[in-house]
Amino acid sequence: MTWWPLIKVLPQKTNLHFVKYSKPAAVLSIVLCIASIVGCFYPGLNMGIDFRGGASLEVSKPAGQTIDLEAVRGAVSGLELGDVGVQGIARRDTNVEDGSTAVLRFQIPEGQDQTAVVNRVEGAITDAVGEVAYSGVSVVGSKVSGELFTSGLLALGVAIALMFAYIWFRFEPQFGFGAVVGLLHDVILTFGLIVLMRLEFSLNMVAAILTVIGYSMNDTVVVFDRLRENLRKYKTMPLRDVIDLSLNETLSRTIITGVTAVMVLAALAVFGGEALFGFSIALMFGIVVGTYSSIYVGAPVILLWGVKRGELAEDAKPVKLGMASRP
Repeated sequence: MTWWPLIKVLPQKTNLHFVKYSKPAAVLSIVLCIASIVGCFYPGLNMGIDFRGGASLEVSKPAGQTIDLEAVRGAVSGLELGDVGVQGIARRDTNVEDGSTAVLRFQIPEGQDQTAVVNRVEGAITDAVGEVAYSGVSVVGSKVSGELFTSGLLALGVAIALMFAYIWFRFEPQFGFGAVVGLLHDVILTFGLIVLMRLEFSLNMVAAILTVIGYSMNDTVVVFDRLRENLRKYKTMPLRDVIDLSLNETLSRTIITGVTAVMVLAALAVFGGEALFGFSIALMFGIVVGTYSSIYVGAPVILLWGVKRGELAEDAKPVKLGMASRP
């Protein structure tokens, strides 16, 4: 990536003492995690239609005419019905998506008549985009929403468990424990951001958190690989110094990867519209937190646990095919 001008700003070699600040960083992480967990219960997550229930309505124009999705979203959002989702779909008669048909999802406020709310929505859409045809309303009940919420949390739990199993077999138990602590740290703080910014918690947000888990694990594996390599190379160096060395050696790669991803997500947040804003913000925050946890959560856990250098035996040297081994 030598073509990237900003890479010249990064020093070729750093000698930062990360472990020195691991204790205050641990205190900060614990406080933020506790606050995030409390926030998930009070005031609680701002559930979207997927997990809260609501109604969906199909809107269509004659073939060849396009529906302005942003105009529809803006018109319905002005009715203060909570989470509003608008998505283009294929026409029923041709099974082709030509921009003339869309499905609208919105919430039915508690205590309000469903028919009256639907009539208000249809009137707002007609005023915004002109005459359109409406199909029947389908309601997402609380039972279905509860099942989706449970499935979403189950997906997060399974993802973390699989990551733990991978690290356990890829490295040693202390590495696996450090990686899982880092993953839980990233997931909890991402939930905290969702609560703090009152972002809609929907299936899109579950996808964002799963992506954060994958990114965090990728960054952790890079750091742990270098750490294990240095533990084999410097057998007498104190563990805290080996950790500092490994983090410094992977720092430039971590910064370049993180900044590149954040730049792309920032563009997505600005130009992707309301539907992708929350998704992009959660991912950007997750990338920053994932980088932080690789340095100040996963690695310090290994320092606390300790590593027996004898457990990190040298890998067997590969044997070239077609050549007999010599005594």
